Amino acid sequence: MSTFAKRERLLLADLLETAGPDAPTLCDGWRSRDLAAHIVVREHRPDAIGGAMIKPLASRLDRVMEEYAAKPYEELLRLIRSGPPRFSPFALKQLDEAANTIEFYVHTEDVRRAQPDWTPRELDPVFQDALWSRLERTARMLGRQVPAGLVLRRPDGQTAVAHRGAPVVTVTGDPSELLLFAFGRQSVAKVALEGEEAAITAVQGTKKLGF
Repeated sequence: MSTFAKRERLLLADLLETAGPDAPTLCDGWRSRDLAAHIVVREHRPDAIGGAMIKPLASRLDRVMEEYAAKPYEELLRLIRSGPPRFSPFALKQLDEAANTIEFYVHTEDVRRAQPDWTPRELDPVFQDALWSRLERTARMLGRQVPAGLVLRRPDGQTAVAHRGAPVVTVTGDPSELLLFAFGRQSVAKVALEGEEAAITAVQGTKKLGF
């Protein structure tokens, strides 16, 4: 049975293949080869990926990333398409779907929207609802660094509070666009912001809302 995570995984791999190893991405300092290496290390080297959040382990992660980025690009794409190895936590279907649906969607857009001629994807309502469900559960964590109150709102009026405070900035858009905004892709997210001008400027200036 296909899942959103599997679908987005294959879409990302196909996009990386089409773009080639040296295409730009929205991830600071990363070309498409670096992004591919990140995906592989995340799934194949759990001993190193902790360096993304634990500073004393960061140098180890950097070394492993360099090692994988030096591999043939075709090998990285093959490893992405084949999925996580059996020893990886992401080999569990429930965890794969819970974590990788967002991971692969965001990184697909990191490649797509770094191109000058990109256009928004047409996403079906079921997938939009799935993204919204995940965003609702993680909104508080993603918005913890925002220097103002922050409310995420769908066009139908459903809301999720990302950060309590005043003044409040309300960000309106489809779940897919709100997700990109919450993950620090403010410059390309198709959303509308309402609130005091100074508060909007402060929110937009938050380099990374999530992680």
